[in-house]
Amino acid sequence: PSLEQYAMRAFADALEVIPMALAENSGLNPIQTMTEVRARQVKENNSALGIDCLHLSTNDMKQQHVIETLIGKKQQISLATQVVKMILKIDDIRGPGEPED
Repeated sequence: PSLEQYAMRAFADALEVIPMALAENSGLNPIQTMTEVRARQVKENNSALGIDCLHLSTNDMKQQHVIETLIGKKQQISLATQVVKMILKIDDIRGPGEPED
C-alpha cells in the first residue's frame, strides 16, 4: 500500500470514531452496533442507516428526520481537518506522487 492509502485509511478510521462515540454515549455496545449498522447498510443498500441514539427502534435516519445537507457535511469535515492540522502543527502536506524526503 502507498503512503496515500495509509493516510486515507487513517482518515476513514478517524471518521468512524463519531458513530462509535454516539453508540457508546447512548448506552449501546459500540462495536456490536457499528457491525450491525454496517451489515444492514450493505444488505439493504441503504446509506441512511445510522445509530439509533434516541432508541426509536429504527436505524433509518430519514425516518427519524435526521438529515444534513451535503454542503454542511463537507464544511464540517473540512473544519475538523483544519483543526486537527492546527493541533498537530503540520506545516507540509504531501500530495500523491510527491517524493518522500
